[in-house]
Amino acid sequence: MSQGFWKSIKKPIIGLSPMDGVTDAAFRLIVAKYGNPSISFTEFTSVEAIKYGAIKALKAFKYSNMERPVIAQIYGKTLDAFYNATLIACEMGFDGIDINMGCPSKGVAGNGAGAALIKEPEFAKKIIRTCIKASKDWSEGQNIDQNDIHPDIKAFLDKLNLDFPRKLIPISVKTRIGFDTIITEEWISNLLETKPAAISIHGRTLKQMYSGEANWEEIKKAAKIIKQTETLVLGNGDIKNLTDAKSKIEYAGTDGALIGRASFGNPWVFNGKNATLAEKLIVALEQSKAHSELLGEPFDPIKKHLCWYCKDFDGAKETRMELMQSKNFEEVQTILKNKISQKS
Repeated sequence: MSQGFWKSIKKPIIGLSPMDGVTDAAFRLIVAKYGNPSISFTEFTSVEAIKYGAIKALKAFKYSNMERPVIAQIYGKTLDAFYNATLIACEMGFDGIDINMGCPSKGVAGNGAGAALIKEPEFAKKIIRTCIKASKDWSEGQNIDQNDIHPDIKAFLDKLNLDFPRKLIPISVKTRIGFDTIITEEWISNLLETKPAAISIHGRTLKQMYSGEANWEEIKKAAKIIKQTETLVLGNGDIKNLTDAKSKIEYAGTDGALIGRASFGNPWVFNGKNATLAEKLIVALEQSKAHSELLGEPFDPIKKHLCWYCKDFDGAKETRMELMQSKNFEEVQTILKNKISQKS
């Protein structure tokens, strides 16, 4: 097992949880700059999409050095696609690679990936071992040109002129406590057979989706098992703020925790700062600019982020309505600069 950066990372680990449609390059850049989490994960990316040459899938793999250690999260159900996606993530200089075994959406779990892998423990282990092998092969000189990687993906990577040092990149897993029933100890014991560098556990089953409360008692049970190994364990679910994160880490005996929804419109959640309204609006504008520069079109995905910043002040609803009608950064700039001058 290669632990990579996980071996020396400062504890407790307070990281940014991977969230589809949220943790894009612009958001992660802002969180890194203003919150400085211990680690950050990309949005999850389909290994099959990469296999079939979908260049746009690699948009999720954009990152800045400010985010390090930064981890590429991947999902899917095809072993050779996992192998190639791992090689590509290694080639792109990520500090770690995380396998999503927790997404409950019909589009993912319904196709046998994400949390559906909880029902397929033997295949789940094959996936982890495949990614570990790919990382090892890359560290020993395996070249993407020597593999069945789509020519469009190869051409895209060639243009980047990548030249990262060859080293073992650690493989981790993010999962849940069960599929339709809680099977925490059995499932986690299965995963530990592959010796992943870390396991992040969301305290709900797939059946629960995001309803109810995250079960930190089950995370505690998982941590007790994992702590008997070299694998690190992170808890996830319903963390409200930095104080809450530290309290849950202490209760469950984990090495750290991942913060998800509490970071919406609040990159400062990782350091406990209470930002002023003016600061929130300034950073919202900065994130909008980063989105335009890093991700370009479509513009709509940034709008929910902007609305998250615009709460709890007179005229907040009207401001959100204006932002939802905006079509580009220039229009957002006009809306927010006016509000910033009013609130400063």
